[in-house]
This record gives sequence, structure tokens and C-alpha cells, in this order.
Amino acid sequence: MNIESLWDDIVSQAQHSIAQEPLLRKLYQSQIIEHKSLSSAISHILASKLFDVYMPLHELEQLINNAFDNSPNIVNSTARDIEAVRERDPAISSYPEVLLHLKGFMALQSYRIGHYLWQQNRKQLALYLQSRISEVFDVDIHPAAVIGKGVMLDHAHGIVIGETSIVEDNVSILQEVTLGGTGKESGDRHPKVRAGVLIGAGSKILGNIEIGEGAKIGAGSVVLKAVAPHTTVAGVPAKTIGSPESIMPALDMCQNLEKELASTHKQSKIQDFDI
Repeated sequence: MNIESLWDDIVSQAQHSIAQEPLLRKLYQSQIIEHKSLSSAISHILASKLFDVYMPLHELEQLINNAFDNSPNIVNSTARDIEAVRERDPAISSYPEVLLHLKGFMALQSYRIGHYLWQQNRKQLALYLQSRISEVFDVDIHPAAVIGKGVMLDHAHGIVIGETSIVEDNVSILQEVTLGGTGKESGDRHPKVRAGVLIGAGSKILGNIEIGEGAKIGAGSVVLKAVAPHTTVAGVPAKTIGSPESIMPALDMCQNLEKELASTHKQSKIQDFDI
């Protein structure tokens, strides 16, 4: 991905937004247009949301800038996340909307800074940042969790991702999803979500289980067992009901289960007839 080209598009769209709504001129100028790069703008946006009396804005902004400077992978992941939201969310019409208004995006980028700090053994600071992210964005991601690129947290209210969770590239997660443990067990105890998975709103995935590549989790499901790749599960507890229509359901964001349920019903009738 050409990050400089993406940044040029973001600035251009911000200028267009000012022409459409002059009352937001100060917002677009201070948060986007006055900055020379994507990383500088993101650092300022996140710091302006997360600072408090214990962590002043300028100190926090410098901390985030340092993380971007020392870990180019964070910038690449951020760019991929922006593209993911712009491509998958039909409510979004421009890049600046992603940066300025979507708390799922902001929470995810803030986690990336906390994860960097955790890897640098600055664990107390990472945990402090986790707490602020939870307070401000209502998203609780442990800084030790591993999250790939091109990830979208849609709406994001009440998302919880535990310490030993892994979320691979190009995953979409909706509001009130939990990637959690099953109790007081220690060690590796959280889900491993492979690439292209779509996790529907309100789903709870519990334990050190694998959600296979391209799987689809129906809204409100409680998943306690591993899910095979390219499989749709739903229910409490979740059961296999078919296969997603696409190879990577996270990209098309189709949460409707009618075709899977219809296929399951048809197969059930065939089996009853055979009996």
C-alpha cells in the first residue's frame, strides 16, 4: 500500500469536506490538514482523545509519534485498517470520517500503540493506556493480544479481546463481541481467529479455540468449540449451519444467515426422506 498516496487522498477529502461544511473547518484543519503525514495526524487524533491529568496531551502525542517512528509496521497496519473500514462499511463515504468519527478504528490504533509498549517491556504504561482506551472508546483489548492488519471493529461498543487472543489479517468484528477465557485458567487461554473471519454482533467466543480461516459466526452466538475453516456457525451453543457464500466473509460483511439455514433445512429434509 502506498501510504503517501493514501495520505494525499485523506487531505484532499478533508479539504472537500470543509467546502461542504465550513463549521467543521477547525476540526479538519487541526486534526488532518495541518499535519505532514498519516502518522502525525493519527498521533494527534489519538492523543486528543486519550489524554488526561496524568498523561498530558503533548507528552502522549510524542509517545505515540515515537511508537510510529520506531515501528513502521504500525503505520502500515493503520493504513490497512483505514482501507478496510472504507471498503466494508457502507455508511462511510470518505477517509476523514474513519479517522475522526469511528471509535472502533481509534480504539484499534490506540491498542497498536499499547501493544508496541508491551513489546518494549513498558507494561505498566501499556496497561494504563488499555484502561484509558476502555474508558474513552468502550473497547477493552489487552495490549499483549496480537491483532493483524486490515481489521475492522464495526460500531465497537463493548468489544473485549483477551490477553492471549490472536486476530489475523482481514477480520471484521461487530459490537459486543468477546474473545475471552472460560474461567480462571492461566496461560494460553483465548481464541485464535484466523484471516477473513466475520464475527457477528454480540457473539462470545470462549477458550483457547481456533476459528478457522474464512469462517462466519452468527450474531449472538456462544462459541465453545473450534470452528472449521469456511464454516458458518450460529446459536447457543454454536453449531454448524452451513458455509459462507464467500471465501472471506469479513470482506463482504453479509450477516444474513438465511441461505445457510435454508441449506441446512433442505439437507435435513433429504435425510428424513432417505430414512
